[in-house]
Amino acid sequence: MGYLSGKTALVTGASAGIGEQTARALIDAGARVVCGARRVERLQSLTDGLGERSLPLELDVVDPRSVDTMIDRLPKNWREVDILVNNAGHDIGGRRQFHEGTADEWSATIQTNVIGLMRVTRVVLDGMLQRDSGHIVNIGSVAGIQAYTTCAAYAASKHAVHGLSETLRLDYGKTGIKVSEVLPGMVKTEFAATRFGDAERGEEYYADFGVCLEPEDVTRSVLFALDQPPDVVIAQVVVVPTRRPRDP
Repeated sequence: MGYLSGKTALVTGASAGIGEQTARALIDAGARVVCGARRVERLQSLTDGLGERSLPLELDVVDPRSVDTMIDRLPKNWREVDILVNNAGHDIGGRRQFHEGTADEWSATIQTNVIGLMRVTRVVLDGMLQRDSGHIVNIGSVAGIQAYTTCAAYAASKHAVHGLSETLRLDYGKTGIKVSEVLPGMVKTEFAATRFGDAERGEEYYADFGVCLEPEDVTRSVLFALDQPPDVVIAQVVVVPTRRPRDP
């Protein structure tokens, strides 16, 4: 079946982009995958295609009740999560100078990218600690280790994810729980369209940027982190695009 056969994974933000491709890759590697996101119809379409080793889960990471009940809402034989991929995130209203946005907009970014990730991780960790095994993979960003203009709230959120990932790895380093962080550069997904609330503007943004990563590029790094012996943890993987356009 694959090297992840028998493992159960939970992927947040699984309805599109990196999350969707990660779910597909985990299935190919033999895992069962709980696909969590807010867009239920898209999740259902995804899991219909992935087959019986996938399960849709309506999940809003900023809603405490949604997160607190997520394990109980799964069938009993799906509740032991071996792999957590924290992927859900956004930058709605981003790519503006800090004074051009509102406190509510910037707070919403932090609530999803940081607090939501922490909520999900906190719930899943209980079971991992009981079993003394598990692997948490946080999808961070190069914005978490360097600064960019016009992305103050997003960079702040990803710096927080980076710091959290580092600390969790130290806290649970003597247990059977691993913590990895994948930090991609620019990835061409629906992210920009969601940020601007405009699909055409999102496409223009990626075109103006030049060479971008694809979701599959990030997914390969997730699988690399998972495909290691028990005494090895991939702490960080930084993935950036080359300057050379892809072959047609």
